[in-house]
Amino acid sequence: MITHIHDNEAETARALIERIIQLVNEHSSDHKVNIALSGGSTPALMFRLWAEEYNNQTPWHQIRFFWVDERCVPPTDSESNYGMTYDNLLCKIDLPKENVVRVKGENHPEEEARRYEAQIRTMLPEENGIPIFDIILLGAGNDGHTSSIFPGQEYLLNAQEVYAVSTQPQSGQRRVALTGKPIIYAKNVIFLLTGKAKATVLADIIDQNDAGPAAYIGHHALNTVEVYADKVAAGQI
Repeated sequence: MITHIHDNEAETARALIERIIQLVNEHSSDHKVNIALSGGSTPALMFRLWAEEYNNQTPWHQIRFFWVDERCVPPTDSESNYGMTYDNLLCKIDLPKENVVRVKGENHPEEEARRYEAQIRTMLPEENGIPIFDIILLGAGNDGHTSSIFPGQEYLLNAQEVYAVSTQPQSGQRRVALTGKPIIYAKNVIFLLTGKAKATVLADIIDQNDAGPAAYIGHHALNTVEVYADKVAAGQI
């Protein structure tokens, strides 16, 4: 595991953007780099900076965006992970329409999990029957959840499905979530964690224990794991 600590949230976001561009540029120009994005509030600043400061440096034609998880709401809903990404990034860049592969949160959850998994399987290479993403960008909740896999739903870490339906424990909101095995098999797993509230979960990830779903992923991922955090989030390591 490689940990990158930066002074503040913006510098952390910039460093992560530069790392993603570097990873994309390691491939030939005709190779599609498959990136799964997370939602929530943490990546919003990163997406804005990517569009505003790194637009011309990014080979958008090489990138395909997928989603790690999605709330079961329409794309116009303020809770939509796709909607947040669209508002902060997608509407500001020249990314081919076919390179944006969203989870349709407005559909029936179980049916959409199956549909999206089938679509993923037609687009990504597989290893041991598991689709392989080039980059998976993850956040983590204060409770240690990641990819909408919450404490108490650890069975999703070893599920046979690629995408499954999870439930947010407090609100009861249903979500379509990437399960543990495709995350663990990804070529690059990258956590973005900023703010004081993320200090405990970041320490758990760095300790490589199984204290929660995010720490489990950090511990068990088979390839490169990187953590990008600001100094506040890194206060317990």
